[in-house]
Order: sequence, then structure tokens, then C-alpha cells
Amino acid sequence: MEKVKLLSPVGSFEALQAAIQGGTDAVYFGIEQLNMRARSSNNFTVNDLPLIKKKCASDKVKTYLTLNTIIYDHDRSLMKSILNAAKKHKIDAVIASDHSVLNYAKQLGIPVHISTQANVCNIDSVEFFSAYADTIVLARELSLRQVAEIVKQINRNGVKGPSGENVKIEVFAHGALCMAVSGKCYLSLHSDFASANRGACVQNCRRPYIVKDKESGIEFEVDNEYIMSAQDLCTIGFLDKLIKTGVAILKIEGRGRAADYVYTVTKCYREAIDAFYEGKYTQSKVEKWMDNLSSVFNRGFWGGYYLGKKLGEWTDSPGSKATKTKVYIGKGMRYFSRNKVGEFKLETNQLSLGSDLLITGPTTGVIYTTANELRVNDIPVDVVKKGELFSISVPQKIRPSDKLYKLTYSE
Repeated sequence: MEKVKLLSPVGSFEALQAAIQGGTDAVYFGIEQLNMRARSSNNFTVNDLPLIKKKCASDKVKTYLTLNTIIYDHDRSLMKSILNAAKKHKIDAVIASDHSVLNYAKQLGIPVHISTQANVCNIDSVEFFSAYADTIVLARELSLRQVAEIVKQINRNGVKGPSGENVKIEVFAHGALCMAVSGKCYLSLHSDFASANRGACVQNCRRPYIVKDKESGIEFEVDNEYIMSAQDLCTIGFLDKLIKTGVAILKIEGRGRAADYVYTVTKCYREAIDAFYEGKYTQSKVEKWMDNLSSVFNRGFWGGYYLGKKLGEWTDSPGSKATKTKVYIGKGMRYFSRNKVGEFKLETNQLSLGSDLLITGPTTGVIYTTANELRVNDIPVDVVKKGELFSISVPQKIRPSDKLYKLTYSE
């Protein structure tokens, strides 16, 4: 069995470096506005493609470009220019569902991944899309048994993509789930004329609601549960079963998430995948990974529809339930390589000895460290005050303008 690949989301150069540090096999990202995170992510531009490709190529990480929105006539010129640039810079594949993108990518000879937006749920749909794609992302509402059956029929029937090899199946393994079928939602369009299918969702489903009896006028608030806001998908507790279905790629959701999220989630799933193939996937390790996953952005976790559930599990509060919160306090200034010391400027709050810290940057990626020693003007101190320059020992090089955060923990 070929080892399953790990695919991580990146919405910034910080997140890109974090994914590489975490051990991903491939990254996916959007450029310009024709992707499903056009509103929520700081998307790259066409001019960023050479650097993205260079960074990934040096670490043997594949690059997948998301171009998975609905395409209108007035988008066709931009769509083609994006795909032309992807071809020029040798991006490994494009993730799409609109037939105009599939058609033009095929003309250019760019490999295609069919987006989950296509809602592929059966072998007939796989055979249809195999004329355009070597990889298909299945609908998120399928069970493990259904996924395994589709993979089995692909291999039994020899369903081949344009490359001449059997079609590969990609599935989501972790991250936010939408209450709509495969993310195709129209609430945002109706309420704000901002189409979720154009990457502009205003996330109506994540809000609390009041229910009104139209006859009596009586109103009551739906308490203790956000009835349209699904908890986040997490499969690390049954990752062995998911891998055994025969899927080729496990995908992490989160192109709108920060670098620390990308790093932590990628690292956990990298370790879990490797542990499975080494025969070291154990419950004690799952518990450790769950603790780490809980430390970054999440709305609570459930196993999605893989284990046969018919309805989603809803969150009982708005926003994140992360056990670890980062607070911006300053920026990097200089790095002294001989002593492995970084100098920072504290721009807000104060910093005490022993504080846990997070450093992020486009080239630095993600660094977790502890302020075991603080120095101001090379003199040891217990507290650094706002506006002061200070130095700490850091495990790797930092750059000017890297962001410095203090970490706090919930009980």
C-alpha cells in the first residue's frame, strides 16, 4: 500500500513555512479572489507563485492551487490568466469544480483535483470526472464504509484519470465543517448578497438565533447550542480506519487559520500517519495529539459523518475553544547567531520571566519557546516593560518584524 499523503492549508507565507516545518507532503492555497476563502484569507497573488514554488520545491512539497468557486462569464479572463500562470510556474495541480476551470486546465495539461464542492458520492460520478481529474475529493457526508467502497470499485473497474493511472481519492481529515452539503450554502447570499460559493461567506450559521412563533409572537432564544454551527472535524482518533479505506490524500481544512494552527495540526497528523505505518499508532499517542489539537483554534471536535452519523454535532458557544491563546506583544529586531539570541521590542503589555512565547514570520515559520532568561541592555531582568528592547534565547534564527506572542492557557 502506498503511503497516504498529507495535504495542509496555507493562506500566508507564515502558514506556508509552518506547514513545511510540520512535515506536510503538499500544500493548497488560493490566489486572487476566485477561491473559497476569498474573504477569510489573505490570499496570495499571481506574483507570489514563483516564491511559493521555490520554497516548496526545496523541501519536496507539492503545490495545489485552489480555483474552486463558481465562475461567471466576467471571471473567465482572470481564471485563464491564473491557470496560465500556474502552468508557467509548474504548480502541481489545481483544485476545481466549475466545468470552465476543468475544461481550460485540461487544455493546458494541468492536473486537476475535483473539489468537494462537486459533491462526488458514488462511482458513477468518479467515472464522469475521471475524464478531467486524476484525484477526486469526495463529499464530506460519506461514511468510512462508503469511502472504502468507492476506492474498491475504482481499483476493481480500473477507473483511470488523464495520467493513465487509477483515480486517487482525497478526503478531509481535520478542520471546520459547514452545516450545508459539501459546503454549498446560500444563507450568506440571501442575507448579505455575499455568496459562500464565491468565497465570500459571512458565516450566518455561526451565530445565535431567536425563534419566533408567528401566530402568538412569542420569542425564545435557542439556548446552549448554535444549531447551525457544526463542531470541527477531527479524525485522529480513528485515523487508522480512515487510512485503511484506501484513500490517497488526507486533507486539513484551514486556509484562513494562523501559522500556529497550521503547524500544530500538520505536525499532529504527520506524527499520526507515520505512527500508523510504523505500527506505533496507540491510544496514549492519540490522547497527546488531541491535547495538542485542542490548544489551537477549534469549535470542539467530532468525527464528522465517517462513523455513520446522520446529523452534525453543534457547538455550544461562538468562536474558538482553544486551550491556548496567543496575545501579540512585540516584534523581532535582530538575531545574534553566535549566541543564538534574538532581540525584540515589546510593543504592548509587559513580559515576565518564565512566560511561554510564540514567534511567527514569513521565513521563520513558527517557533515555540519559553522566556527562561530576559535581558534588557544585557542585564538580566524579571520583567520587561512596554517600549523596551530585550533579548531572549531562541532555538533558531529570527528575522526583523517577526511577530512575538505571549501564550496564555485556559483552565
